Amino acid sequence: MVMKSEQTALYKQVHEYMLTRIQTGEWPKDKRLPSVRSLAELLGVHRLTILKAYQLLKEEGHVYAKDKTGYYRKDSDHISNISEEQPAIRSYIHNSHLSDIHREPVTYKFSASVVDPTLLPNRYLSQHAKEIFDKYPLLLGTYANVKGDEELIAGMSAYFQKYDRLYIPEESIVITSGAQQGIDIIAKVFVQAHDYVLIESPTYSGAADIFANRGAKLIPVSITAAGFCLEEVEYFMKKYKPKLFYTNPTYQNPTGYTVPVEQRKQLAELAEKYQCIILEDDAFREIYFHKTPPPPIYSYDTGGYIIYLRSFCKYMAPGLRICAMVAHPSLMKWLIKGKALADNGTPLLSQKAFLFYLTSDRVRTHMEKLRIALQIRKEKMEEALRDHSFHWDSPGGGLNLWVRIDETMDKNKLKAMALANSISYVPGQICDPLERDIPYIRLSYSFLNEQDIRKGMHVLTSIYDSLLTDNMHK
Repeated sequence: MVMKSEQTALYKQVHEYMLTRIQTGEWPKDKRLPSVRSLAELLGVHRLTILKAYQLLKEEGHVYAKDKTGYYRKDSDHISNISEEQPAIRSYIHNSHLSDIHREPVTYKFSASVVDPTLLPNRYLSQHAKEIFDKYPLLLGTYANVKGDEELIAGMSAYFQKYDRLYIPEESIVITSGAQQGIDIIAKVFVQAHDYVLIESPTYSGAADIFANRGAKLIPVSITAAGFCLEEVEYFMKKYKPKLFYTNPTYQNPTGYTVPVEQRKQLAELAEKYQCIILEDDAFREIYFHKTPPPPIYSYDTGGYIIYLRSFCKYMAPGLRICAMVAHPSLMKWLIKGKALADNGTPLLSQKAFLFYLTSDRVRTHMEKLRIALQIRKEKMEEALRDHSFHWDSPGGGLNLWVRIDETMDKNKLKAMALANSISYVPGQICDPLERDIPYIRLSYSFLNEQDIRKGMHVLTSIYDSLLTDNMHK
């Protein structure tokens, strides 16, 4: 049975679910929309709730009714009509699946692999904002260097050496506006249509979308709790001669797996042997719960085939969007050109504000407290899953649980009923590079507090159990 949200009337939640289906084109034009009866059965609500939601859509001008036949979507709701009416307008951008999920207006956002803003040092930065402007009075009156602010680059280099024992010269660092921009720049510089790209399976769907938009042919490389099968990696490199291999080897998104140190060394050797660039996305390195992770693959690079993305967006200052893109000088000149074409430089205000935080003693205290808070939230979510038919490997860090669900589960119905109850998560299919239908979901424990995790998981597990029961009685 569907459980009513405490914050939003049930018919409004159903309305939001239906409106999203219309706006994304999942419910196409000129086709009859799902009947009141079928939607009521799908979402597990009363028919009057569906009827009320349809009436609201009609009042808003999104749908119209035909006597005795049902409801239909109005043509003006679908964005593709723009290019139909104006042939000169064409879009070469494919869907961003994760972005579509994040736009769902829900109360329990288990889809958000970001840290709860209340856990971040917002007050600390705001208290010292005037100090930043006093030190740099011309801050808003000048552009940043394309490569990045020199002070911040020097601070980054010192930070890596002090805390990671990783020597990275300043000339090897470019500042990007988040890891997403870094991935996009690298793809545009090195990947053309029909090039092969190795990519973890499952993977961060945002990266898969970027490579797909370049027209790349994606070759999935399985990742498990034990890491990669290096024989498989070498076979793919030898057979396909890929331009690059995208990997997130530390508390991987979505699985939470960490590739062992021995494999990291061998991956660097394979990259040089087959002249395949490894794009190492290191977004969660400092979010560990018990022990520090192994050194980056980049630390074993001797041939200049590793590009290292070290993002601080997830756990320090997401709003500043700061990431270090690190590469050998032979690659760096091309990456700087790609950065210049992207935005001609990350905003200087963001860089100076982040520099202030990065070089303060506050950063260590913040990270220690943040790890404790996230571990507690992870354990709270695992506790809520424990007595149900779920399976997962408890991660040693990161922000997500990669949860295996029953193979008989109707995944579309589970997702629909969750959204109708103001819950979002990331379906496993989105994390598969080839969008294969796999029996997994990604649940992020980092965005909601313990109380909301408990409430939202109670609703989700109730829906899940009821669907399993229905399957048993069929």
